[in-house]
Amino acid sequence: MKTARNFWPFGILAAFGLFFCGLTTVIVIASTHHDSMVSENYYEQELTFQDQINGAARAQKSGAAITADASSGKVVITVPAMQLAQKLAGTIELYRPADPKLDQTLQLEPRADGTQTLDVSRLTAGLWLVRVKWIAGGETYFLEQKIKI
Repeated sequence: MKTARNFWPFGILAAFGLFFCGLTTVIVIASTHHDSMVSENYYEQELTFQDQINGAARAQKSGAAITADASSGKVVITVPAMQLAQKLAGTIELYRPADPKLDQTLQLEPRADGTQTLDVSRLTAGLWLVRVKWIAGGETYFLEQKIKI
């Protein structure tokens, strides 16, 4: 008489083997994944966030604007011409959320009419944030615009 084979030991070994392979895969993926913060000084930026909100409100009231034309690859930053006489100083940050290595910081140097044109056609395709921060007349101003290249 033939006895039936018992497959339970093989099933248990296979389950442990699959569990071990899955666990090893998760550990390898987790150890090779580069997890970087969006900004290195995130906490300091969070503390000054209310100043940024106030600066954005002042910029909106002043009539400053950022306009982007995707077809020509140009971004035009407009600041009020009256602020040019107040010793305006500021920066333009081209911020790439997906890859912080591509971020760029430029000086805000508007022409006499209060506009500055940036050529963004050479930037990597995707989502970018254009952030403009400046000081004029002792007040800080802030503009931010999302652009898709």
